[in-house]
Amino acid sequence: MMTPAPSGPSYFIRDIVAADLATGKHGGRVVTRFPPEPNGYLHIGHAKSICLNFGIANENPGGMCHLRFDDTNPTTEDPEYVRAIQEDIRWLGFDWHGKMFYASDYFEQLYAFAITLIKKDKAYVDSLTADQMREYRGTLTEPGRNSPFRTRRVEENLILFERMRGGEFPDGAHVLRAKIDMESPNINLRDPVLYRIRHAIHYRTGTAWCIYPAYDFAHPLSDAIEGVTHSICTLEFEDHRPLYDWVVAEAGAPHRPQQIEFARLNLTFAVMSKRKLLELVGKKLVAGWDDPRLPTIKGLRRRGVTPEAIRAFCEHIGVAKRDAIVEMQLLEYFIREDLNKRSPRVMAVLNPLKVVIDNYPEDTVEELDAVNNPEDASAGTRKVPFSQTLYIEQNDFREDPPKQFFRLAPGREVRLRYAYIIKCVGTTKDPRLYLNPQSIERRTGCLVEPSLRVAQAGSRFQFERQGYYCVDPESSAQALVFNRTVSLKDAWAKIEKAQQIR
Repeated sequence: MMTPAPSGPSYFIRDIVAADLATGKHGGRVVTRFPPEPNGYLHIGHAKSICLNFGIANENPGGMCHLRFDDTNPTTEDPEYVRAIQEDIRWLGFDWHGKMFYASDYFEQLYAFAITLIKKDKAYVDSLTADQMREYRGTLTEPGRNSPFRTRRVEENLILFERMRGGEFPDGAHVLRAKIDMESPNINLRDPVLYRIRHAIHYRTGTAWCIYPAYDFAHPLSDAIEGVTHSICTLEFEDHRPLYDWVVAEAGAPHRPQQIEFARLNLTFAVMSKRKLLELVGKKLVAGWDDPRLPTIKGLRRRGVTPEAIRAFCEHIGVAKRDAIVEMQLLEYFIREDLNKRSPRVMAVLNPLKVVIDNYPEDTVEELDAVNNPEDASAGTRKVPFSQTLYIEQNDFREDPPKQFFRLAPGREVRLRYAYIIKCVGTTKDPRLYLNPQSIERRTGCLVEPSLRVAQAGSRFQFERQGYYCVDPESSAQALVFNRTVSLKDAWAKIEKAQQIR
């Protein structure tokens, strides 16, 4: 079942859609689309686009958002990514109600549109090399020059293009280019490439094709074929909008979609490039696309982040026309806010320090009541064991405590959670922290409540005074594995840092 996006505060895309509905533009329809290329896994940046496109469709009566795979590059695409993208979108709470498409389904129609452009003398087969094309294209300050093949007759172009499709030429021998304006200040209009020869096996069409349409040709026409009304994309495509409109108009497409650009999500301390993420995975620098360190949807899910937190974050940051950088702390805030309401509390010691209570019976174990979730009275209580030997966090003890340190220290008394007051009367040293100095930190020797040995993979908990943790799929009763979703705010850490600065 689709989760409706909240109708939050007004922003310019909502305003555009509302105005179009009021005037009857696009026949009173709202059709958006989310068009990923299946060449990698989705990340948090895609989540913003998913929430926006599906959200706009959901909040308007009769609105529809298409899921379309822009699969026009046979060398990088894989059905594994198609399956993963569908799973991520559903996990985020959205559905396309059977409206799933592939650009590869339109290859024959796109070829026909290309023929139309050639017959109108709006496209030609160019035989320049790639280096020559770059030279002829000009720069941002210098106009381009016409290719010597730009004046080929329509009949010759039709024959050459048909032979390209027939597989008579090697990769790079020819391309099909739009005939627009080589002196345009917008470089995207300087006779852009529409088709390339690429002898490669496509994951859906096999060897049926050896020429493939460029994104700037296939994308607008796919939108038009599907009857998309509002083609929402990120700001880097703003300079491509004149080409988008040119292709749709000159090819004689059945509909005229409206391209609208918005600022993409730029998040501090996060790799937001599919190419770089693919490199990390390919070089096995991370465990895979679902490595909890990665900002992929799969990684965030394994880390314990909820779809509700991601949707709330995306709604809060809104949609802007100018690029900006969002602090990672803001995402973490929404993760904490969501998990605080739903996560049962448990006790865990990540960096254990052994405590022996001298005046407590050696063979006695008490079962004390602990609150499962202070935010939810219906969550009830649980039993936790208390005995002569306990473990606390190393950070909760200082032999020479500084000012404002109100935790355990020699001669000091503190109250244990849900238990008694204890006093430190002596110490022996035995550090027990093990970690990997690389980007991932693994801790062993950690201790948790016995009840967690039967926790299911994906279960989320708040380790009291530590943070929110999620049971990893590789966890077992014999070897528990928890991923830290986000830490709790540590007031003492801020005080200590301020003291060090002074």
